[in-house]
Amino acid sequence: MMSTPAPFWRCFWIVLVITALPASWCRAEQIPVRYPEGVTHGFLVLRDQAQKSVATGDLEQIVKGTVVTSRLRFRFNDGSLYEETTLFSQRGTFKVLSDHLLEKGPAFKSPMEVWIDRAKSQVKVRDLKDGKNKITTHHMDLPGDLANGIVSVIVKNFAVNGPHTIEMLAATPKPRIVKLEISPEGTDAFSIAGTRYSAERYVAKVNIGGIAGAVAPLIGKQPPDTHIWILRATSRGDAPAFLKSVGPLSSDNSVWEIELASPTWPRKEQ
Repeated sequence: MMSTPAPFWRCFWIVLVITALPASWCRAEQIPVRYPEGVTHGFLVLRDQAQKSVATGDLEQIVKGTVVTSRLRFRFNDGSLYEETTLFSQRGTFKVLSDHLLEKGPAFKSPMEVWIDRAKSQVKVRDLKDGKNKITTHHMDLPGDLANGIVSVIVKNFAVNGPHTIEMLAATPKPRIVKLEISPEGTDAFSIAGTRYSAERYVAKVNIGGIAGAVAPLIGKQPPDTHIWILRATSRGDAPAFLKSVGPLSSDNSVWEIELASPTWPRKEQ
């Protein structure tokens, strides 16, 4: 599977104050399309910090022209559901057109449903906590580099292995735009059926900014970083691939690990 959720990817609600970074590090950017997304159906597993499987998932992508529909879904053992459907274009640069996120069930402390509509500059939030079912509508200036639903896609397309900054809508009852700062951490070795490979590891931090960003760490609201492993394309023409991520999947900030899953076949009797 060459794509992933961007999944995990409403998973970056990390609150970190960045106070001494160069301007190039803090400036958000649109990432050029180097590897266009194609039709995909891959399988995923989600584990807790004890490495216990708590959910199974899959990622589906359909392409029509330059527009991709990506659907990421996790079904939890306790009946909870995480589902995100993202429409994005890939003409020159990646651009999110719409995003629909649903988090419900006991796995989420603050279950909610969020709709992002770029054409209307509109964000709707349905609060599902304690059966409230209340919908609020927000009119927002959505940035051109909005990355909801496509973080892993963007990371696969980094041309330079250095720090990059993109923007996301933090899916909370009071949504706001935050900067997602992604930088390389190093490389890790892994193997498949005895063949060794090398993965590039990235760390993603959210910079809320302003007074809220300065106060959050002081009151214990700073979640852990999110780490992403990517098989980088080489000069031989190899394609990049998402391998795994470790970090929060939602604003609840529970740390979960997402990895690719392989089919298990029943053994034939001899």
